[in-house]
Amino acid sequence: MNAYVERVIENVKKKNPYEPEFIQTVEEVLSSLSPVVDAHPEYEQADLLGRMVIPERIFTFRVCWQDDSGKVQTNTGYRVQFNGALGPFKGGLRFAPSVYPGMLKFLGFEQTFKNSLTGLPIGGAKGGADFDPTGKSDSEIMRFCQAFMTALYRYIGPDVDVPAGDMGVGSREIGFLFGQYRRLKGAWENGVLTGKGLSYGGSLIRPEATGYGAIYYLNEVLKHENDTIEGKTIAVSGFGNVAWGICKKAAALGAKVVTISGRNGYVYDKDGVNTEEKLNFMLDMRSSNRHRIEDYAEKFGVPFYKGEKPWGVKADIYMPSATQNEVNLDDAKKIVASGSKYYIEVSNMPTSNEALNFMRSQKGFIVAPSKAANAGGVGVSALEMCQNSERLSWSEEEVDAQLHRMMENIVASSAKAAEEYGLGYDLVAGANIAGFLKVADAMLAQGIF
Repeated sequence: MNAYVERVIENVKKKNPYEPEFIQTVEEVLSSLSPVVDAHPEYEQADLLGRMVIPERIFTFRVCWQDDSGKVQTNTGYRVQFNGALGPFKGGLRFAPSVYPGMLKFLGFEQTFKNSLTGLPIGGAKGGADFDPTGKSDSEIMRFCQAFMTALYRYIGPDVDVPAGDMGVGSREIGFLFGQYRRLKGAWENGVLTGKGLSYGGSLIRPEATGYGAIYYLNEVLKHENDTIEGKTIAVSGFGNVAWGICKKAAALGAKVVTISGRNGYVYDKDGVNTEEKLNFMLDMRSSNRHRIEDYAEKFGVPFYKGEKPWGVKADIYMPSATQNEVNLDDAKKIVASGSKYYIEVSNMPTSNEALNFMRSQKGFIVAPSKAANAGGVGVSALEMCQNSERLSWSEEEVDAQLHRMMENIVASSAKAAEEYGLGYDLVAGANIAGFLKVADAMLAQGIF
């Protein structure tokens, strides 16, 4: 490993000892960049990596709101504006009890590279709060969102920072957030948030975009291997919008998703999650806030495996799509032993570095990183920003076609970057390099900042 890269990684470990997710993603990304830094000594001279691993700014704020009983509740909100070299900060808001600065720093760092890969002019950011919407009434969620936006609105804007939804933040929450922003600003700046409803500036296929994009990405990988998606079985984790989008697009292209999962286990549907009834039931499960994957098993008479993960079931392709660190080394060994050839990360950093390195070391086994495979979501968010700025509304076909081209270009640019630096068909390293180079060039051009 390049000595400068190694020093930066060690410095991150020393300064962020209680932020394991951030350390993990910095180590994974920077370890791919050694050949690039070797070829560009100017990056070390400008301490580009040292600057890139520190957010431009982080906001922490108190969020006070009243529950339905009239009791005052207090949460902590955050916004990490990680890197704005390419354009306005862009990244989701996550409402979950597990949210803390280290998690948002890792997500913001990843988002910087992901957004760069889309080819669109957007920087990287992430935010959220340690608020759990599960079990809350619509009125409670509205009051929380209004309090959250009251603290945040001064630091965002269409040309400054454009948040979107993420875990725990769907179209309902985005609507409440935008309503409060409009109230406070007294202006119609619908480009300040993405993931909005269609009636006030949202984009068609945004809910499906991450899942659709992951399947388009997979298609390009299969083409490289002279293979096709038709007839393939896919093991997926999660059952939210991302998994739903994967199921929809896979079914449309002749493949079938055979597993979906929740917090306490997974279901195996040998016939596939591929009918309108099953796909609509996934939406009902999501909107119910029950977080019970066993509801699907009971509805459709399929087996439910309590306390287990779907890694190791017989499938042609594995696509983790739930949350970070859901695949460890033991899981990776089961996946490889299953006879599968393709592992496509879709959720953010679902794989431990140990597991990722193991799978990448297996001859003939192809690993695709989340920052590339799941970039379709933020890509369509950026397309929503374009529509808002031009006061346009594109058709579903137009948005889908642009998403498809975007994912094709991401695979091509990742493969090209890896090849140029002598790494072969390494999509993980290639995505890191391709994403980095664009941000690096912009940072150098803008001086020391």
